[in-house]
Amino acid sequence: MKQLIIPALIALLVAGCSSTPDGDQGGAPVESRDGKVATVTAGGVDGRNLPRELTDPNSILSKRSVYFDYDKFDIKAEHKDLVAAHAKFLSNNRQFKMLIQGNTDERGSREYNLALGQKRADAVKKALTVLGAREDQIESVSLGEEKPKNTAQNEAGWAENRRGDMLYSGEF
Repeated sequence: MKQLIIPALIALLVAGCSSTPDGDQGGAPVESRDGKVATVTAGGVDGRNLPRELTDPNSILSKRSVYFDYDKFDIKAEHKDLVAAHAKFLSNNRQFKMLIQGNTDERGSREYNLALGQKRADAVKKALTVLGAREDQIESVSLGEEKPKNTAQNEAGWAENRRGDMLYSGEF
């Protein structure tokens, strides 16, 4: 009798855990790590479900990096329009979420760079919320020196690494 009960219980457990998808359910967007831009679909969004205005190279919203001076975390005047444009987009599109990644160049200790990267990410987040984005739409993290954009050991390379990158859902 035990030989019949155990297989029957296992069969019921497996059958109870299975599910059938309901019609056409779209899955979560998949991040592309190859650096290629996803193709635009008929709905005006790309393969990551981002609106065209976020991916069109002619739009200010396609620019996603705010650069900082050495050892600083205040947003320079040249980036204020970029931050304002993203704040307006987030304010008008409450369904979108953003991740801000604070980055530093390689100079300084690992701990110092993590703290500075967080201050940079938080500065961008604060500016976005002051300009109308909701705080729950934005997360800020520090990558410190771990994700350089440029590996050159000179001022030009370091300047590219001192940044806050703004990524929308589907890009992180």
